[in-house]
Amino acid sequence: MKNIIIIGSRGYEKNYGGWETFVTNLINNYNDKDTKFYVPELNHNRKNNETEIRNGVMCPQIYTPKLSFVTMFIFTIKAVLYFKRYIKKEKLENVVIYVLGSKVGPLFSFIEKSFKKMNVKIAFNPDGLEWQREKWAWWIKQCFKISERTMIKHSDYIVCDSKNIENYVKTKYEKYGKPTTFIAYGAYLNDIKDVNKETKEFMDKYDIKVHEYYLVVGRFVPENNYELIIKEFMASNTTKDLVIICNLAKNKFYKKLLKKTHFDKDKRIKFVGAVYDKEILTRIRKNASAYIHGHSAGGTNPSLLEALSLTDVNILYNACYNEEVGEEAALYFSKEEGSLKDIISKVDKLKTKEINEYGEKAKNRIEKEYTWDIVVKKYKKLFDKLLSE
Repeated sequence: MKNIIIIGSRGYEKNYGGWETFVTNLINNYNDKDTKFYVPELNHNRKNNETEIRNGVMCPQIYTPKLSFVTMFIFTIKAVLYFKRYIKKEKLENVVIYVLGSKVGPLFSFIEKSFKKMNVKIAFNPDGLEWQREKWAWWIKQCFKISERTMIKHSDYIVCDSKNIENYVKTKYEKYGKPTTFIAYGAYLNDIKDVNKETKEFMDKYDIKVHEYYLVVGRFVPENNYELIIKEFMASNTTKDLVIICNLAKNKFYKKLLKKTHFDKDKRIKFVGAVYDKEILTRIRKNASAYIHGHSAGGTNPSLLEALSLTDVNILYNACYNEEVGEEAALYFSKEEGSLKDIISKVDKLKTKEINEYGEKAKNRIEKEYTWDIVVKKYKKLFDKLLSE
């Protein structure tokens, strides 16, 4: 029996972000009776310290108090320590610990020796370059840099979800000589066109019309270029709406964005909050005139893959990570004034044939490299390789 422990997400089958989506889909598509998965789950209830079993996945509940950005650091460290004890107690063999993101830090250099004694293999996915994100203070960015370096130094294998991230790791940490591999996130190819009752109710609530809106889906953070997108959209002459789906927190960034753009004066700009219903979100993506992806930090973004699998026309910020995924299937904008505005004008004039051609190219990108079948096969090969060494 192969024992795969995945640490770094908030849990299995949880509605949060990219890591949670990845963990759930990887496990649900794995289909191997000889593999058992373990996924520790973030839990804020001190009294709940039991282990839940869902779909055969062992999910120990790790209590961690709510402490802003520090929460995930503490949770991840507690999860690593939990499995250090568990593996020893249960005498588990054929174990791979797969750590997602740079959240364990220098502590891992001490824990690693214990894992090696138990013949546990460590795979590490640095995700994007977390220290590049604008939202973090200088000292937090330094913590991420130290954690990234420590994890790469003390892991057996480095998994990168972007070819550009893999090149960064090979160049930056060449002295450690760690083997690396590129395995992207996965996506599903859907052909949903109808607007069901629930989706219609949602769209009616915000006065959104089919094919009469541009769509943005992503975390409400500066590096996703909300200010640039809103300013360029407001400067455009399009009669369509800009529908923004995000977990809108009216924080300092929100107030700063409002002050700089005055988006509340433009009726086309519609913040509709987060949408956790997958059926509704899928149909909203499918029926958008175009998807605008402003992410400038990180590797392969799950939201971008979903867009390519569903939305015909995709407009991406010209970061190397986005260009790697979209290639010729998307349009690209820069920070230069008028860049996105001009693309919006171009998209508004596209004929049905041209829209369909973009849609076909986008789906071909997913089919070629990003389906869950492809991703799972690569992970099976990786885990088998680690356990055979």
